Amino acid sequence: MRRNAISLTKVEGPEGRAEAISVIERVYLAEKGWLRDASAELPLSKEPSGNRSWFLARVGGDPAGVIRLSYDPPLEIPPELDFHFEQGVDLARLRQGGRFVEVGRFMILPEYRSRIGVALKLMGAAVGEVVERGYTHFITDVFEGDPHSPLAFHTRVLGFQRIGSHRFGELSSDRRRIVLVLDIAATYLRLRERKDRVFRELTGGLSELLEGLLLRRRLELAP
Repeated sequence: MRRNAISLTKVEGPEGRAEAISVIERVYLAEKGWLRDASAELPLSKEPSGNRSWFLARVGGDPAGVIRLSYDPPLEIPPELDFHFEQGVDLARLRQGGRFVEVGRFMILPEYRSRIGVALKLMGAAVGEVVERGYTHFITDVFEGDPHSPLAFHTRVLGFQRIGSHRFGELSSDRRRIVLVLDIAATYLRLRERKDRVFRELTGGLSELLEGLLLRRRLELAP
């Protein structure tokens, strides 16, 4: 493998688990202080989890970043979260609008954060995984004001839309969480028109899958 080549694997065995945990330890424990136990994020189990997927990005064979996908997250809003919707957001319509996957634990080691290709590889893997399973939307939380927040990447590069915010959550942080949603078909259509580097790296090898998603969404939305 070339020294700076970016590769992507699904975390399924002990070696991948150990490498993913090493990334979590450096970012969410040592750097951010958001967690107390990185190993609890990927518990040892003889049976693979059906409701979550993890992907690991490597640069030159070394761990560089991870992303976690959680399928069918509950869209109910517990009152203790102190949640505030953006004007015009309808939760009932949101629930009916598609099938959701939560993007969580999206982190990249400091030495690789300047390489957008690492983030695109992780998101590209996420897109392929969820569309193949029949999902249509991503939902995620990002911290307001965090210097390494993916907020700009998600909104400016990928096209996530802000739907609300809340003060409290599972990670140990006083920062407000910004809640974002992405319609995968709409994003694919927009990126397809541009055909830039983001389009190529995010959708490489997924054209047939994404065209099928786009067709299904058009049929669902047709009057």
